[in-house]
Amino acid sequence: MEREDAWPRSIPRKPKAAVPTAVGDSMGDTATAERTDPAGRRPLRLSPGTVRPENPLLHTYSELSQTVRSRGLLGRTRVFYALLFASLLLALGGALTGLFLLGDSWTQMGIAVVLGVIFTQFAFLGHEASHRQVLASGPANDRIGRVLSTLFVGISYSWWMNKHTRHHANPNKIGKDPDIEADTFSFIEETAAGRTGLLAWMTRRQGWFFFPLLLLEGLNLHQASIRGLLGRRPVEGRWLELGLLTFRFGAYLTLVFWLLPLGMAFAFIGVQLAVFGVYMGATFAPNHIGMRVVARDAKLSFLEKQVLTSRNISGGWWATILMGGLNYQIEHHLFPSMPRPYLARTRRLVREHCAQLGVPYTETSLVRAWGIVVSYLNKVGLAAPNAFRCPVGERMRGL
Repeated sequence: MEREDAWPRSIPRKPKAAVPTAVGDSMGDTATAERTDPAGRRPLRLSPGTVRPENPLLHTYSELSQTVRSRGLLGRTRVFYALLFASLLLALGGALTGLFLLGDSWTQMGIAVVLGVIFTQFAFLGHEASHRQVLASGPANDRIGRVLSTLFVGISYSWWMNKHTRHHANPNKIGKDPDIEADTFSFIEETAAGRTGLLAWMTRRQGWFFFPLLLLEGLNLHQASIRGLLGRRPVEGRWLELGLLTFRFGAYLTLVFWLLPLGMAFAFIGVQLAVFGVYMGATFAPNHIGMRVVARDAKLSFLEKQVLTSRNISGGWWATILMGGLNYQIEHHLFPSMPRPYLARTRRLVREHCAQLGVPYTETSLVRAWGIVVSYLNKVGLAAPNAFRCPVGERMRGL
């Protein structure tokens, strides 16, 4: 079940004289400035000019971190990741063998589905390497992550790291988190309100379009990462990644179009990209969409920033396998370098810690989380203008 406890108001991450700003609700509205009474955990309203008491949540993350570290939950699990990588290589080898053996047959679409799943699982592993979850050495993790992301998945590691690092620093914060910036979908009302024409019509119904459009997300991820590498912004390892991506797509597409008839080859690529896009989007979307949106000027403690904007997915070991450990999103955000096998044990510690502080800890089923995503996007989309105006018609009427 989803657990929504009393909502504590924002508290600055570091002791400052400045007045802390409250966090908005799930739609990004700014609430009145309040503090949580450390004794009764009830909102304590403070009149202007009142000196704020010391932040009761300021040092709690350090205490939690020390507990986690003392129990060895931040140690490396090299055997686990070695076995996981070997299993994925074996699965990839089996899928490619099937591609050779099945020949000119529409049963090849099953291989395309399997490849879409395997590439997503490699993406999960590359994501963990980028967070230093696999090895102790940062450079070694980067090398593994770059190979996994570019050679196996077909996504630029540098592009992903730039975007994902900014997300972790300020999840769901307006103006800071690139994952809620205006794109095909509007994740906050202010961007939805600025939409016009056909895009406004779509935005008002964007929740219903979300999963169908994920069929194109695989293609979008590939082209966005290549565009990032070809842009003017300095990129670490630009030419290495471009070389790896060229080899990856060249070898993969050559193999498919060599083994299959032209129409079947295009269908194969389409199915594989569709499965990859839906799998990736359906895994990452429940993590934060529909959770608290942080106002631009809000100041939060690290614990609040990560816990209040993240959602866990229940299900235990099967959800961990399905989502690559991202079902423990709260723990992942609090301890980004924690290996996947330790996230479940850490969950119990974090839940108890949050319960003691009165900090909401949200966990729900995967199906329920998908429903929340659709509902939230539709709710945000209502801020878009009602009327659809044809741009060409408007210009002609103005003549």
